[in-house]
Amino acid sequence: MDFPRARAASLAAPLGVGLALGLLGPISEKWDNPVSVAVNAVFSGGWSWACYAFLVGYFRRSKIEAALLASFGLAIGVVAYYLFKNIGVAAPNGMEVGASGGGSLSGIMVWGTLAFVFGAPVGFLGNLARVPGVGGLFFRLLIPLVAFYETSMRLTEESRGAGPVVEITWNAVRFGAVAVALALVGHVIWNWWHSRRTRSLEA
Repeated sequence: MDFPRARAASLAAPLGVGLALGLLGPISEKWDNPVSVAVNAVFSGGWSWACYAFLVGYFRRSKIEAALLASFGLAIGVVAYYLFKNIGVAAPNGMEVGASGGGSLSGIMVWGTLAFVFGAPVGFLGNLARVPGVGGLFFRLLIPLVAFYETSMRLTEESRGAGPVVEITWNAVRFGAVAVALALVGHVIWNWWHSRRTRSLEA
């Protein structure tokens, strides 16, 4: 594979993931089974979209690319979400378009703009999280903190009508966020202790 083609693929990959992120929500809404409900509970939350933009930034070396790809990827996801939100799976021809096209257009305009605007700083923060050690720890803890806070608020305010599967999913996300945060902190502490011990042995 030549360099231009590899370069194009590396730029297209995060945009494709953004498209998939936008499709997961409306597709999972079409089936009423525990797996689909859990998937929808995860990917309808703002933290999962922020996590996508963050990871796009984390895996880019260039801060400019991190910001731009995160913005465009989130915008693509929002467009895909609203375009496919009202497509059914039970129609005879396999597709049924809902009657709320105006709502979809307004949703695309509002949320697409917000996604594009806020995607850049989140992607930039993800890129800063590449800094090793304590310097990047705060940025690496950003998404676990956001996930914990958002799911905690949802459990407090929306748990009554959410259903048991959604509650279990939100609690699992909270537990996972705490576990990831502790693992990140522990990794930094371990690396600091290991490097200090190595220097003492070499002295």
